[in-house]
Amino acid sequence: MANAPVIPSPSGSDASRLRRGARLLLARFHLPDAALPGSLALSHRRCGKPSCHCADGGGHPLWTLTFMAGGKKRVETIPADWVAAIRPRVEAGRRFKQAAAELLAINAELLVLARNQRPHPSRRPVPPPP
Repeated sequence: MANAPVIPSPSGSDASRLRRGARLLLARFHLPDAALPGSLALSHRRCGKPSCHCADGGGHPLWTLTFMAGGKKRVETIPADWVAAIRPRVEAGRRFKQAAAELLAINAELLVLARNQRPHPSRRPVPPPP
């Protein structure tokens, strides 16, 4: 991208507000080392043993982490004693993803403002001076 044209920075109160929002996001933008993607959910499964209590009730509790990896949905079982440690890692991943999405949206809005503030060449031909 050595020869890419320079896009001018937009001006005005909207651009200032967007840049301020971007700076605030970048100030808190830190990828947590142990962040995890996806969502953590509790479901209940029956084990299939006719004598088990789950045959008559709601089933055994089962925690799962659901996420996308390599374009495919993955569902991984999480041991119950890990849930307290996994939950904040999933929340950190969600906050990071949300901040990144907000920053990308701000950058797109700034690009649109810059394009709209670009001087447009006249569409009518200018007659030559007499």
